[in-house]
Amino acid sequence: MASNDPEHREEEAAAAAEDEDTGAQVAPIVKLEEVAVTTGEEDEDAILDLKAKLYRFDKDGNQWKERGAGSVKFLKHKKTEKVRLVMRQSKTLKICANHLVISSMSVQEHSGNDKSCVWHAADFSDGELKDELFCIRFASVENCKKFMETFQEVAESQKDKQENKDASDAAELLDKLRVEDKKEEEKTEVKKEVAEEVKVKDEVPKEAETVKATDPEKKEE
Repeated sequence: MASNDPEHREEEAAAAAEDEDTGAQVAPIVKLEEVAVTTGEEDEDAILDLKAKLYRFDKDGNQWKERGAGSVKFLKHKKTEKVRLVMRQSKTLKICANHLVISSMSVQEHSGNDKSCVWHAADFSDGELKDELFCIRFASVENCKKFMETFQEVAESQKDKQENKDASDAAELLDKLRVEDKKEEEKTEVKKEVAEEVKVKDEVPKEAETVKATDPEKKEE
């Protein structure tokens, strides 16, 4: 039976606390080592990062299906300067959109909703390329406009890069053709020189035979 004496209760509490705090140190059974986690985004810089909810159009069911809610980013590669759109779900970090933004792409406002926009893309989020129609919805009109403006700017920049690349490839091809033509000309010249040498060698024995036949000293002998 517990005592109602306050001092006695304090002594009991102190004794219980001493029993609980033994000061013993238990070593962990398994030692866990720190592991470096990579996201695949280490060589890229984020141009834009916004919260949104993503949908994809299901052709079979003829309806929009939710892909996930999370962070959508435009990531620019530090070396190639190519830009891709990546979106991950907030809690699981599962990728729900992953595709390059190329010059032929365009984005437009979703009809009847100024907080949403739609676009087509060759998406790789499921591990294989699929032609998808995406719709993304933002919490505000401002974020939707910012997303669309960035999307169009990136597509235009990739167009300029593609034109520059095409011009560079054409110039490189012309240089290669010039080098090949020069090599062909050099080969032709070498063939002509070889032919001339062979012709000269063929004529030398004939001249020697003529001299031998008409040499008067050799006739007397």
